[in-house]
Amino acid sequence: MPNLGLPELLLILAIVVILFGAGKLPQLGKGLGEGIRNFKQSMKDGDSAPKEDDKRADDGKPK
Repeated sequence: MPNLGLPELLLILAIVVILFGAGKLPQLGKGLGEGIRNFKQSMKDGDSAPKEDDKRADDGKPK
């Protein structure tokens, strides 16, 4: 994968500004940040949740 330098990043930024407009960029950034925050939170919650085998109730049948 090629390295992204300053000229490439400026070109990407210019394309984003043209596509979305300068007024939509704060909303786009806010949505992206909330998505990342929610993803991280779900990863934390997923690690601490008990496994399905641990939650299974004993039905009284011999194994």
